[in-house]
Amino acid sequence: MKKNIWACGLIGGIVAASWGVVGEGVLSDSLSLNTRMVLGYASMILAFSLIFVAVKNYRDNYNSGIISFWNALKIGLLITLIASTVYVIVWMIDYSYFVPNFGEKYQAQVLAELKASGASAGVIQKKGAEMAVMMEKYKTSPTFRAMFTYLEIVPVGIVVSLIAALILKNKSNPIKVNA
Repeated sequence: MKKNIWACGLIGGIVAASWGVVGEGVLSDSLSLNTRMVLGYASMILAFSLIFVAVKNYRDNYNSGIISFWNALKIGLLITLIASTVYVIVWMIDYSYFVPNFGEKYQAQVLAELKASGASAGVIQKKGAEMAVMMEKYKTSPTFRAMFTYLEIVPVGIVVSLIAALILKNKSNPIKVNA
């Protein structure tokens, strides 16, 4: 089971992190914030689909077709922890060495999209001031940046873990028909 959890967690983390690297490093100027966000969360859901694979594999191949909700959830949450940690590590490296101006670019894009949507100058100025404070903390505090990054991905993994545990739980041994 440990090998299964580690493999799915590491692969899931690489899948989720790959969008971050491509999305921010290559495509950030050509896609809107909403498009980048949708594609980012889609990559996380794709990455966490491995939770279903791991739980089903454990249930069917190692546990005689039986798994409780809690054991299935535990497997999902461990995969979430591993994949999220890979995602955070990759982002911390990517941010530090390849996109150190992420905060400024992100803030400029948010304000430009606000302006394009017809927001008033007061709203734009207020949002700019709020973002400047947050982006300064994001830039200067690796701990804040890591925690903020975990907050992006962990909730998705928790939701997928809960759904997988609900769908795949099986407390009775399935009837096997000999063919």
